[in-house]
Amino acid sequence: MHYQGNIIRPPSEANSIILQATVGCSHNRCTFCGAYRAPEQKFHIKDERIINEDIAFAAQYCRRQKTVFLADGDALIIPQKRLLQLCQQIRAALPWVRRISLYANCRDILKRTRQELAELKQAGVGRVYMGLESGCEQVLEAIRKGATANEMIEAGRRVREAGIFLSVTCLLGIGGNTYSRQHAQDSAALLNKMQPSQIAVLTLMLLDNTELGQAAAAGSFHLPDQVGLFQELRTLLAGLKEFRCQFQANHASNYFTLDGRLPKDRDSFLAIIDQALAGAVALKPEGLRGL
Repeated sequence: MHYQGNIIRPPSEANSIILQATVGCSHNRCTFCGAYRAPEQKFHIKDERIINEDIAFAAQYCRRQKTVFLADGDALIIPQKRLLQLCQQIRAALPWVRRISLYANCRDILKRTRQELAELKQAGVGRVYMGLESGCEQVLEAIRKGATANEMIEAGRRVREAGIFLSVTCLLGIGGNTYSRQHAQDSAALLNKMQPSQIAVLTLMLLDNTELGQAAAAGSFHLPDQVGLFQELRTLLAGLKEFRCQFQANHASNYFTLDGRLPKDRDSFLAIIDQALAGAVALKPEGLRGL
């Protein structure tokens, strides 16, 4: 495979064929993200010849892997015609693959019509990962996410209406101490309107090569302590209404793991969080946390 730069994929794509169709992120302005800051990861769509060679490699060596993840951070920016052709190539060369997944920027979703999203579903795109991070307008603006809360809701609904599994990430701590509670409450309210298929909760890791990390080092941004982060998680979870979805807080950045379904596992999850707040849960050591 012709990989370029850091290859990042969701935890649930650990066993997928990782096909790098784009390099970097077309937005790449979020103040907390340092994933694609290296010079060699300046955003571009990869050459078709290279992608075709990687598909041929997968056809020969990846017969046990049943899913494909299109990296990097924003594969949905690929023009519709070309993306459909790529999906068709994958399905022709890798007929055993049952699902194609990708990260999707909110604004790139909104550039697609409902018909175009339905065409992607028909072509094999079965899962879209969208970084919500927060439902709080002030936080979204501060971290330069590039979308409003209402735009996030509309983008999520379009994906769901196309019949595509929608996984949304929320980021504990991203509002700092200033917006901690509002971030959790507003995120729950937004998710109630969006009703994604999966909610994945991560915890902010401050990186030296990001504006937010530098602001924390300068004392102008204050990450909530462990208790504050656990309270955010509890407020978010308690604020979710009775819609069915997968709920995971099992990322390497989290201090402990929650993994199940809502609303079935809500009470047990809240009990675990309360135990963590009481100091009765073994937490992941700082040295084992990561991105």
